Amino acid sequence: QVQLVESGGGLVQPGGSLRLSCAASEFDFKRADMSWYRQAPGKEREWVATIDTYGNANYAHSVKGRFAISRNNAENTIDLQMNSLNAEDTGMYYCNSPYEGSRFAWGQGTQVIVSS
Repeated sequence: QVQLVESGGGLVQPGGSLRLSCAASEFDFKRADMSWYRQAPGKEREWVATIDTYGNANYAHSVKGRFAISRNNAENTIDLQMNSLNAEDTGMYYCNSPYEGSRFAWGQGTQVIVSS
C-alpha cells in the first residue's frame, strides 16, 4: 500500500520561507498528477497546488505568486516551495492525488506555523 510522507514543515516568521517535500513508498510520482493540500485549525482541508505529469502547475488564488510546486524525479518527491509566508498559511500540509477516485490514504502531514 502506498504511504505518503510529508516533511519540511516548521515554525517560521511572517515573510519567511519553507520548502515542503512529499515522498511515497511503492509509487512513482512521475506517473501521476499530484497536489498539495492544507488544513488550517478549525477549517476544512483545501487545495493548494497541482502539478501534472508534464510539469504544468496550478495554484489556489491565495498562494499564487508565492508558492511553487515541483517534481524532483531523482528523489521521487513532490516539493512545495513556500515564500512570503503569512499567518493565513498556518496549517497542516498534505500531498495526494488531485482526483478523488485516485487518492491514497492521507499521510500524517507536515505542520506549518507562521508566527512572530
